[in-house]
Amino acid sequence: MFTPNDIAYYYNTTLNHYEWWWNLRKSLSVHYGIWENGINSFAESLVNTNRVLAELSAISENDHVLDAGCGVGGSAIYLASTQHARVTGITLSQKQVDYATATAQKRELHNQVSFQIMDYTKTSFENESFDIIWACESVCHAKDKSEFIREAWRLLKKEGRLIMSDYFLTNESQQDKNNWVKKWQKTWGMNDLVTNEYFVHELQNAGFTVKENLDYTDKVRKSARRLYNATILGALPSELYNLTHPNVTRFAKTHYRSGYYQWKALKEGLWRYGIIFAAKT
Repeated sequence: MFTPNDIAYYYNTTLNHYEWWWNLRKSLSVHYGIWENGINSFAESLVNTNRVLAELSAISENDHVLDAGCGVGGSAIYLASTQHARVTGITLSQKQVDYATATAQKRELHNQVSFQIMDYTKTSFENESFDIIWACESVCHAKDKSEFIREAWRLLKKEGRLIMSDYFLTNESQQDKNNWVKKWQKTWGMNDLVTNEYFVHELQNAGFTVKENLDYTDKVRKSARRLYNATILGALPSELYNLTHPNVTRFAKTHYRSGYYQWKALKEGLWRYGIIFAAKT
């Protein structure tokens, strides 16, 4: 199991990899891109992920959004720029907070968005502080997904909404003879994944009404393939770097392999990409 400190260490020590692989300076994204009709490039697919989640949850200028696991702030900045929402982003990584804050200031959005270090399962915010909780590929890091759900319930106002996208196991009893999923989790600092059915059940147990439960696996397949290609292209340079830099950090040393593992697991039907929209009623 990864602790919050482990996850912070992962993101602090692999930020430069996302700059290389995901064109981070322009995309501000550490998530998969969603490919649909009219999406013609990887950059467009990354923006489209934000658009899909924002439209499903009907975010507006009247909403105060908590971006739970905000990464480098790309989604928060998107929501402030396009939906005119007020956004608070939280992450475990100091480097991500610094990156996001600098970007918001550069784009003159610092009065609309803010970022801080905080664990989304144990926040210091008061009850019913937010209209929306946004979690784009971040709950996968939680050791106990139900802790995130309970905290989301506490933080949301009455009739508040939760919008999230994430990776889910296809089946609780599936056979993964090559341990592709475990290897992927290990290289990405992710704790054990759960099934979509388990997550929906936990949401309902907490009192949420699930409005949408959508399978977007086929629409992120191109992004998963791109990550696999990055692994193949980066394998030799990465191994040479490891040989010449014996003190390379533990996550940075094997990070390039994650693209291979996630693709193999996807090809074998071991995980799905889902979007869930729920409401506090």
